[in-house]
Amino acid sequence: MEALESFLRENNITEIESTIPDMTGNARGKFYPTRKFLAEESGRIPEAILVQTVTGDWADNHDELVHTSDRDMILVPDLSTLRLVPWADEPTAQIINDCYDAEGNVHPLSTRGILRRVLNLYKEAGLSPIIAPEVEFYLLQRNLDPDYELKSAIGRSGRRETARQSYSIDAVNEFNPIIDTLYSYCDTQGLDVDTLIHESGAAQMEINFLHGDPMNLADQVFAFKRTLRETALKHDIYATFMAKPMEHEPGSSMHIHQSLIDNKTGNNVFAGENGNYSKTFYHFMGGLQRYVPYAISFFAPNVNSYRRFVPDISAPVNMHWGIDNRTTGLRSPASDPAATRIENRFPGADSNPYLAIALSLACGYLGMKEKIEPLAPVEGMSFSPGDKIEVARTLVEGLQLLDECEPLKDILGERFVKAYIGVKTAEFETFNQVISSWEREHLLLNV
Repeated sequence: MEALESFLRENNITEIESTIPDMTGNARGKFYPTRKFLAEESGRIPEAILVQTVTGDWADNHDELVHTSDRDMILVPDLSTLRLVPWADEPTAQIINDCYDAEGNVHPLSTRGILRRVLNLYKEAGLSPIIAPEVEFYLLQRNLDPDYELKSAIGRSGRRETARQSYSIDAVNEFNPIIDTLYSYCDTQGLDVDTLIHESGAAQMEINFLHGDPMNLADQVFAFKRTLRETALKHDIYATFMAKPMEHEPGSSMHIHQSLIDNKTGNNVFAGENGNYSKTFYHFMGGLQRYVPYAISFFAPNVNSYRRFVPDISAPVNMHWGIDNRTTGLRSPASDPAATRIENRFPGADSNPYLAIALSLACGYLGMKEKIEPLAPVEGMSFSPGDKIEVARTLVEGLQLLDECEPLKDILGERFVKAYIGVKTAEFETFNQVISSWEREHLLLNV
C-alpha cells in the first residue's frame, strides 16, 4: 500500500480508472478520486457486466448466470497493473482488478480469472508458460456513418496506399507522428512493445511484444488496445482491431507464440536433444490440432471474425502445422533450441487477450495430458484449390463446437462456458436482425 501511495503522490494523480476486462475484452469499471480509492481496500461493481455483449445487451440466459438480485462482485486491485494514463487531460492512473464473488472466491465469469485458472494447471505440473503476442491493426479515416465502407487513413503525403506495402519502412514513415505518440504512450505505461512493421493491408500495422508471463502480457495487450485507440483519436483518425474491417484487404490477427519452462531446471521443455523437438512439443502441438476447432469461438469471437478465414496465406483455414511455414495455422519458427516455440496463428486481433491466451494454453495442456500425437508437418502451401476449409465458418458453428467439447468445458468451468455461449449467441441474434446492403442489392428484385 505504501508503494501505491508513493506512486500516486509522485505523479500527482488526482483520478484513478479502476477497470476489469469484460467477456468481449472491453474495459469496464469506475473512476475514483484518488483519496476515495485509497480509502477503500476493494471496490464493488454489478457482476452482471460480465455477461454484457459488445452491443451493450445481455445474454439471454442472464438470470441463470448471475444472481437475480443483480448483486455486486468485489474488485481487488492488482498493483502490478498500476500505470499512468498518458492521454488523460488530468493526472490519471489506471489499474486492473481481479473479480471475486460474495463468498470470496474468484468469480467464475471473470476472463482474467479464466486465464489464472489455466495457468494454475501448468503450475501444478511444474511448468511456466512463456508467451509473446503479435497484434495487427488498421489505421482508418474517421467514419461517422456505419453504412459507409471504411477507408484506410491518409498519411503525411496526403495520398492513400494503392499497393501492398509489406515490411515497407517508407509506408510506416507515412504515419510517423502517430507512431511517435504511440511509442511515447507505451513507454510511459511500461508496455513491453518490441518491433513495429507494416503489414500487407493498406495502413495495416503489426506490433510485437517481448516474450514473458502470460498474465502480464494479456494485461499489456488489454492496455495497448486502449492506448492505440486513444492515440489515433489524438491524430483525428481511427484505429481498429476488427478481424476483417475492409472487403478487399487482409484480416488482422493476434498471433500467440508460446513455449514452456521447467520450473526446476529453467529449461525450455519444447527443446529435445540434438536440436530436435521434444515429446512435450509434439503433444502440445497435437493438442492444438485436436482442440483448436472446438476453441475457435475464442480466437474468432465476433460475427465479423469468420470473414478472416479465407484460402489465402494471410489466415489459417485448416489444422496443419509446419516448420517456419507461414501458410499453416500452427507454426514452429526457426530458432535455436532455447527459443523453440509454437506460434498459434488462429486468434484474430479482435480476441479478448485473456481468453485467447488461456484457450491456446488449454488446448496444448490437453495435448500433453492426453499424449496426443500431431500430424506430420506440412512443407510448402498448406491449402490447395478444392481442399476443405476445416475451421468453423460462422460464430454459431464455433459456439456449437465449444458446447460439444467436454474436456475444454472441464477446464473452463460449466458456468463460464454457458455464459460465453450466452453472450455470443445474443450478439449473433442482434447481428442477424440487420438487413445488409448485399441482401438489398441481390435479393430485392431477383427472388
